[in-house]
Amino acid sequence: MEEDYVYVSNDDESCNQGYDDDECEVSRPNGEVSSFKVITKESLLAAQKDELQRVMDLLSLKEHHARTLLIHHCWDFDSVSAVFVEKGKERLYAEAGVPVEDIINLNSSQIFSKILCETCYDEFPANETTIMECGHCFCNECWTEHFIVKINEGKSRRITCMAHKCYSICDEGYIRDLVSSRDQQLAEKFDCFLLESYIEDNKRVKWCPSVPNCGNAIRVEDDYEYCEVECACGLQFCFSCSSEAHSPSSCLMWKSWVKMSEDKTTNWMVINPVLYPKCHNPVEKMEGCNLKLCICGQTFCWLCGGAIGPEYRWDTIANHKCGLYEKEATDVTKTFWRYKHYFKRFEAHMDSLKAEDKLKEKFQQKIVNLVSRELVVKDFSWVSDGLNFLTRSRRILSYSIPFAYFVFGDELFKIEMSSNEMTIKQNLFEDQQHQLEVHVERLKMFLEKLFAEYSEENLLKTRLEVINISKVVDNLCKKLYDCIENELLGPLQQATYRIAPYRSNDVEKAAKLVQTSSL
Repeated sequence: MEEDYVYVSNDDESCNQGYDDDECEVSRPNGEVSSFKVITKESLLAAQKDELQRVMDLLSLKEHHARTLLIHHCWDFDSVSAVFVEKGKERLYAEAGVPVEDIINLNSSQIFSKILCETCYDEFPANETTIMECGHCFCNECWTEHFIVKINEGKSRRITCMAHKCYSICDEGYIRDLVSSRDQQLAEKFDCFLLESYIEDNKRVKWCPSVPNCGNAIRVEDDYEYCEVECACGLQFCFSCSSEAHSPSSCLMWKSWVKMSEDKTTNWMVINPVLYPKCHNPVEKMEGCNLKLCICGQTFCWLCGGAIGPEYRWDTIANHKCGLYEKEATDVTKTFWRYKHYFKRFEAHMDSLKAEDKLKEKFQQKIVNLVSRELVVKDFSWVSDGLNFLTRSRRILSYSIPFAYFVFGDELFKIEMSSNEMTIKQNLFEDQQHQLEVHVERLKMFLEKLFAEYSEENLLKTRLEVINISKVVDNLCKKLYDCIENELLGPLQQATYRIAPYRSNDVEKAAKLVQTSSL
């Protein structure tokens, strides 16, 4: 399949003469509007108020009622609108715990000299009690205790009325006033919970998982389930599972792979591969001869791992044939060696990725040196573009290895594909993967050359090679993703595995949120 990818000749006049020729550069969209927004600590309140205002305008509601509706619907305005249209206002309010204000006229309520609190059964003056919009009235002390308990339990976003079988949400203004009179810090904690509910309860907004935490959140405007994003702090992560960007591995695959790689026993096995075949326990030899006794009670040979009899002499051991190569490995041995094969490849690519990530400063210096030479060529973006394609494709290669481990193993898809079908698809995938590996290494080779010291003629040749190989790598990445999405994951019947789509311009960077609300 190599013949599908032909490099443009170094003598091609159209590319040598037109230094800014679009056909010689890797295409990038211009004026593309980001579908991700960065929400900082300063813009969080404005982002929340924008959503609140939409609901307030739609239903002519007070702000705290709008917040109650949005929290119930996970800050999904479309969900609020749909329920309003399909079920009506009363049903919308009742399901969310918003009191229907027409049920009781609070202003016309009779003011009693003494009011019985049905929680503590003491009588209090009217000014020492509070009546909620649902019509239930209790003393301020009982209300305060109720609110404090709920806030400390982490339920401050939806604090319901104390009355039996009343599911109305209490007015946050009353909660704030009563709690602050007892504990100002707890009242501030309550306000913080309400503010952060826009992130915690919102399916389209997630905290950036950077360590140390940058304090930013990311809001996605379009398909929020399967995408990857880059925060303003520079961290790229999966929006679905909040782990590092891991496409083309699915979230389940990556989670399982991380769990395996973090297992101390598994990692020890990769370095010290001795598994006793009877009980499958890993064994480490500290000292002594090669005749060992496992904790399961079976004696075995350290050299071959074979079970042997307890009787032995200096020259023979009962039931032992050490030295004979066993062609048929046990299932657990096959699983171990298979994991070791994929893990070593994954580790090698990740090491290369870490090394290539450190090249940015070195390449910036190369560009500075080229600019200082005052060459005819003025645009050196191909250097940084080439490095970006190198790191992007290297990352894809790295995460395609856990994908291959699970897809072509017995863990997830055994019932989905016959042995013959799996072999055919594995050969197809590995062919695509191998082509990408070859061209990634070729791109790296050209980028590592000392082109900053080249003559202008040789510099143009190197420039052309880098641009062409970058285009080839881009196409191979697209073909690999097409193979994964359409040939491997698309036909699955028993389960659905979706991955973040491939983007030629790397993971999309989130843009700064434009504040529209007047606070």
